[in-house]
Amino acid sequence: MFEDLSLKIESALKKVRGQGRLSEKNISDTLREIRRVLLDADVNYKVAKEFIDKVSEKALGQEVISSITPGQLITKIIYDELVNLLGSSQTELKLNPSGITTIMVVGLQGSGKTTFCAKLARRLKDHKRKVLLAAADVYRPAAIEQLKQLGDKIDVKVFSLDKPDARKTATDALSFAKQNNFDTLIIDTAGRLHIDEQMMLEISDIKKLVNPSEILFVVDSMTGQDAVNSAKAFNETVDFDGIVLTKLDGDARGGAALSIRSVVGKPIKFISNGEKTDALDVFYPDRLASRILGKGDVISLVEKAQQSFDEKEAERLEEKFRKNQFDFDDFLKQIKVIKKMGSLSSLLGMIPGVSAQIKNAQIDDKALVKVEAIINSMTTKERGNPKILNGSRRKRIARGSGTSIQDVNRLLKQFEEMKKMMSRLSGKSSLANLSMGR
Repeated sequence: MFEDLSLKIESALKKVRGQGRLSEKNISDTLREIRRVLLDADVNYKVAKEFIDKVSEKALGQEVISSITPGQLITKIIYDELVNLLGSSQTELKLNPSGITTIMVVGLQGSGKTTFCAKLARRLKDHKRKVLLAAADVYRPAAIEQLKQLGDKIDVKVFSLDKPDARKTATDALSFAKQNNFDTLIIDTAGRLHIDEQMMLEISDIKKLVNPSEILFVVDSMTGQDAVNSAKAFNETVDFDGIVLTKLDGDARGGAALSIRSVVGKPIKFISNGEKTDALDVFYPDRLASRILGKGDVISLVEKAQQSFDEKEAERLEEKFRKNQFDFDDFLKQIKVIKKMGSLSSLLGMIPGVSAQIKNAQIDDKALVKVEAIINSMTTKERGNPKILNGSRRKRIARGSGTSIQDVNRLLKQFEEMKKMMSRLSGKSSLANLSMGR
């Protein structure tokens, strides 16, 4: 995420890191370069200028104490201002404590709005809420069917009408939700390829009819300043409560994320990446600022591990490592857990210092699929005791998994190396610590 922006800021900061003190000239040179980097990333011109002015003002008035370097000081100032720019603190979703919570989701066509509705429904369902989805995007071909398929996948009911009437769909869905004891209604409204008067009138009418607890604006981060401009138009019409950024895992340069909150004055609440219904993250300004400055996001990584790892299972595995009994069945289970946490590149990007190193590296998530195929081609006996895997067994496994003997040999070698390494780490209770976030 934002690897290019992160690398360029890192490069600009190198100019001041070698200096013995912060002077007006070296601050000016560095900030001029960072301003250029922000504009290249499609950050709004006014936002970039104000950001640089604030950093410059704070940096020139700072005394560099002996325990830190000028580079560390200016990095801290930039980090603080990035956090302010992104919203200072995380903003919660507004849930009605005494009645039904109605969440209206708006945005342009292609922004990922319908997929986000399903992701939010899954998230709220996981938090023990009874959720109903309303298919009020009645114009886009297959939008209703897409929402129904997603609803089936996450086991959430979808309300729709045969008649293409978005206003009636929204009001009838609200009545249905109240009559059937749902506590949360999420309305997927219709979008257009471009902002038009009819769309704005329709979402404005739906807002008046259902009086939502929360209106979320979904926007494709890869559209840069167009995302900011559409956010302004939607906010003027429906005065939304929060922003959802989608497709940040693509080649988004960062302009929308860094500009939109400052220009519109509304908080970013969620980041939605990928098509999987669990690929939704709460937005934390300080964590994104840390990633932009190449410092990683260890807190999010630990949280994902906590959500995916079962504490008792981690303790059981630690015991197996300690007794040198870890086998391919255990390995297969761990691969499935890692896949649940997200793509390999997104996980590596959360480790401090790794994001820049993997910028041009080919991280292939399909490699895990190949490993799974090889393990699935082993017999139960072979998985439990890999030492019996002689030449003929390896040939059979390679044929069964559609891989080569070299692939099988490589996996066996890596498995043995991993067992040795984990056996050493298990003495420090590393797995239990990971699962408990210690």
